[in-house]
Amino acid sequence: MDEETSRVREQHTFNVATLQQYLSDKIRGFPNTVVNVRQYRSGQSNPTFLLQAAHRSYVLRKKPPGALLPGAHRVDREFGVQRALFSARFPVPRPLLYCGDVSVIGTEFYVMEHVQGRIFRDPRLPGISAAERAAIYLAAVEVLARLHSLDLSALDLKNYGKGSGYCERQVLTWTKQYRAAAHTDIPAMDKLIDWLSSNLPSNDSEVTLVHGDFRLDNVIFHPTETRVLAVLDWELSTTGHPIVDLAYFLMPYYWPRGLNFIDTMGAIRGITGIPAPEELISVYCRCRSISNSLPHWSFFQALSFFKMAGIAQGIYARHLLGNASSPEAYKFGESVEPLAGTGLRIALSGVSSTSDAIPDGVGLFQLSQTGREILRQVREFMKQHVFPAEKEVAEYYLKHANSPLRWSRPEVITKLKERARASGLWNLFLPAVSGLSQLDYAFVAEETGKCFFAPEIFNCQAPDTGNMEVLHKYGTEEQKRQWLEPLLQGEITSCFCMTEPNVASSDATNMETSLHREGDTYVINGKKWWSSGAGNTNCKVAVVLCRSQAAEHVDRHKQHSMILVPLDTQGVKIIRPLTVFGQDDASHGGHFEVHFDNVCVFLSNILVGEGRGFEIAQGRLGPGRLHHCMRAVGLAERALELLCRRAATRQTFGKKLYKHEVVAHWIAECRIAIDQSRLLTLSAANAIDVLGSATARKQIAMIKVTAARMACKVVDCAIQVFGGAGVSGDFPLAQMYSAVRTLRIADGPDEVHLSSIAYMELRDQLQMSTAKL
Repeated sequence: MDEETSRVREQHTFNVATLQQYLSDKIRGFPNTVVNVRQYRSGQSNPTFLLQAAHRSYVLRKKPPGALLPGAHRVDREFGVQRALFSARFPVPRPLLYCGDVSVIGTEFYVMEHVQGRIFRDPRLPGISAAERAAIYLAAVEVLARLHSLDLSALDLKNYGKGSGYCERQVLTWTKQYRAAAHTDIPAMDKLIDWLSSNLPSNDSEVTLVHGDFRLDNVIFHPTETRVLAVLDWELSTTGHPIVDLAYFLMPYYWPRGLNFIDTMGAIRGITGIPAPEELISVYCRCRSISNSLPHWSFFQALSFFKMAGIAQGIYARHLLGNASSPEAYKFGESVEPLAGTGLRIALSGVSSTSDAIPDGVGLFQLSQTGREILRQVREFMKQHVFPAEKEVAEYYLKHANSPLRWSRPEVITKLKERARASGLWNLFLPAVSGLSQLDYAFVAEETGKCFFAPEIFNCQAPDTGNMEVLHKYGTEEQKRQWLEPLLQGEITSCFCMTEPNVASSDATNMETSLHREGDTYVINGKKWWSSGAGNTNCKVAVVLCRSQAAEHVDRHKQHSMILVPLDTQGVKIIRPLTVFGQDDASHGGHFEVHFDNVCVFLSNILVGEGRGFEIAQGRLGPGRLHHCMRAVGLAERALELLCRRAATRQTFGKKLYKHEVVAHWIAECRIAIDQSRLLTLSAANAIDVLGSATARKQIAMIKVTAARMACKVVDCAIQVFGGAGVSGDFPLAQMYSAVRTLRIADGPDEVHLSSIAYMELRDQLQMSTAKL
């Protein structure tokens, strides 16, 4: 208790003897012995005191002394609402007495019973087990849902507040409070006020009892159990929109990192055991029997930060006046601007409801805490920076369509890469670097699949991801230093040379490019094509699949090797860019025919050793195919979005397109196909995490077929709805179709994967039949 309280601060002293006499007369059983008074360190608004006498404890809350902001510090309201809640058996301290006679201790006050329990001042819950952290947060959000489910009429609190229109009143009230207390001009605060005033929720008529300051440190938990004994600090309570409380409670999840002016607030995302905000929202909604999709979620989040900024400004103003409740009040002055900035950033992020922020499939395939946080950041980055840059990128490639500059990157992409790297959104595909599982990254890949150049922004583009995985897993220390490190840094790019023009490359054992040893070098001869990314001006190295001449009489899957070839090596000839449906795909670095004429490289360039090419390929292609498939899911989502917008705005034969049954059926079938493919792909990602790529081969083959076919179907439906515009360059659908149709051939055609699936299924069935026998 000594840590929670201190001696009464000088500006808050009062006549203890007078108080003791008054309470002895008014409260039955109040001890006549000397009362020991200590002041709580916490509490930035109404000064709060612990009264101890004859082994009994009470708590007193009073108005601060001096000049106060109008309408603030209504301790009479606090007392009244607690009395109503206590009678309804809602967990609050038992209120005993309200005193409006300022002659007793100098201001109005009220007294309640002291509740012995645990108060967690730090929302990160240090020193608490992961399981208990989860239980604490769940108990808190459940009691909040219970508060919002109370009947105002039964509580006799129907006139406690002004009812509907609460959000508008909150904006007006805190604007007035902020401007009355402001000590300097803060542009972000002014912009946030304007945004909130212009984006008030359309559903501002919902009315429940709201706490107004519901935080973890305003809840008392049982000394040994994760059970709520009491909810404290009802100063800001009223009747209004309940989601304001929920958003305010979840504010630490979005708290600016490095802003530590108050111990009871801090960033909590990613802390083991603390549930994700989506889980708490789900629990809250289930307890209240309402939908998980909460409209205008960004408004409620932004309002929370605006309100906190207003509170901080008020506390700092009381510090300047000399009547602050806490000795730490001076710290609050510098917090107003970053709080307003965070609120403004959330406001402009465009998250219209909680469903926008909840990953699909989470209920079946759980992301890690790190995965959730990274996914949230990627989604926000895409909305704020990547999608707005699409027009500029398209204009660059259109302008330079017949110029060598098309093989360079527009400046906007370079700047976005720098921004992403500075934000920590870099090399997310590689578990050893990002800390993400394959399942975690699958969700990220879906997001980046919604924009053609997005994977490159995060250094997660093919074929570099596969090449980096190969070097990370199979490369020597020297190979890693020379090639992996600059690839991870984004200083260079690479290409993968496998497919050949003179053989049927769907059977990889047909590859004829030769590799033979001469002294301390390997000599490579052959022709490759569809070498993606080879046109990048920054492409410096190729991973090349060759047939070792010395291995012609061994098993056909042990005849091939992979070797690193710097593209500036003598004899490497970049012949021509191939076109896909007439387009050279320059934004992706193109797909090139590359010849190797007596190319000599050092023996140390071999990966693992001669004859190990297919072993490496299997390790490389598993995660790579997974990434392709989830990006295809993201692309399909974008195509379906375009389809629905078009169907809702265009009219034929007297009615909107979506009202034609065939179009409505296309929309339904596309949604079914996308969700089926997503779940199958997430299942494969989970299998790679749990079983490894080799054991998950069947699942990987299945998604490779399913995702590409699904995306082709969805994009084709979208093109049909767009009509002639769909196959033009005015919309991205033609480019989308080109990409996903190619995917049915790249990394192995559908037919090869179907044969593999059939073989593995028959093998599994036979094994099960044998086991039964």
